[in-house]
Amino acid sequence: MQDETFMRAAIAAAKVNLGKTAPNPVVGCVLVRDGVILASGATAPGGRPHAEDRALQAAGDATGATAYVTLEPCGARSSGGTSCSQLLVEAGVARVVVACDDPSPFAAGRGSERLEAAGIVVQTGLLAEEAMDALDYAAWFLTQRS
Repeated sequence: MQDETFMRAAIAAAKVNLGKTAPNPVVGCVLVRDGVILASGATAPGGRPHAEDRALQAAGDATGATAYVTLEPCGARSSGGTSCSQLLVEAGVARVVVACDDPSPFAAGRGSERLEAAGIVVQTGLLAEEAMDALDYAAWFLTQRS
């Protein structure tokens, strides 16, 4: 039940920048430790920085935290920066809960694989339909599959 509450908070965080992050989707991230929200973030207008990066910067110390993310953390950055999955690994999060898998041929599965390889527990699919509807992922996903 707590997982759903925190994922809904991530969805709400993302909505702040809905429609402002093209060409990237809007994503929300909430960092929680011991049942307390440490920080939240959303993808910035223009698509950078990503939600995970913004939440980690706001939290300062996310060691042992759970990250609730509305879209699978990216596994590689085309701009040459550090991927969100690597940022989460470096921050020492213990668990990542994801609403929607990333459909992008460039990124699909890479973020989850990196997290799991680092020993981080990854759970996917929590409130996926709610995230898809609230954040208009269906339209964005169609552009990624073509």
